[in-house]
Amino acid sequence: MTFKNKHAVVTGGANGIGRCIAEAFLNNQAKVTIIDIDGTAAGLLQNRYENLSFFYGDIAEKSVLDCFVRSLEIDVDFLVNNACVSRKGILSDCSYEDFEYVHRVGVIAPYYLTSLFVKNNLLLQNASIINIASTRAFQSQPDTESYSAVKGGLVSLTHALAASLAGWARVNSVSPGWIETFRYRENSETPGHCKEDMLQHPVGRIGMPEDIAELVMYLCDEKSGFITGQNFMVDGGISRQMIYHGDYGWKLDL
Repeated sequence: MTFKNKHAVVTGGANGIGRCIAEAFLNNQAKVTIIDIDGTAAGLLQNRYENLSFFYGDIAEKSVLDCFVRSLEIDVDFLVNNACVSRKGILSDCSYEDFEYVHRVGVIAPYYLTSLFVKNNLLLQNASIINIASTRAFQSQPDTESYSAVKGGLVSLTHALAASLAGWARVNSVSPGWIETFRYRENSETPGHCKEDMLQHPVGRIGMPEDIAELVMYLCDEKSGFITGQNFMVDGGISRQMIYHGDYGWKLDL
């Protein structure tokens, strides 16, 4: 596919899944603008791509989002709300301020940024908005309340926006599972994974950022024009895998 003469905005596009998505757009000839708080990583990425623009700022701040939108020189075809953080949860004494901050980054910013694009007529007709959620919207580990709550909210925001923007933009979310991002982070070491880590996924491997980016590209392409308001789980099937004692190298020790 090609996105020549198209413009994509990716929040949190300097590292990890966001960076992979930004590079996928660039490799498909789109112009890309990323907003991120990691100026060093964004600067290195900007040096590699002529069609990449970078805006430094914390999207938790309303004033930053206002300034960012004013800085855009061209209209937007694709918006990928990728940025998020975690401040853990109740077992780590996640404070009111911590919990609120994660929500400002992970669910308030996607809503407000979208609303600014609409209000300022920056979102082109037939645009595509992709919210990067998580399987943690549907399953949890202990002490993950701040992140899990935000991702659940983002999935709900997706279908609400899809209804409100019907006929103007399609809105979908992607919920990654276990995705290994070391190749999209500067100076990151290759992690070690045991055989059991692979086998607990029905596809037989850990996920890679490209698995997410490829789906985002499809959802932004006109070939997916009949898809909106949906959430796509991309987790290698692990959320559907039942594992008992003796399965796939796992043992129950009491």
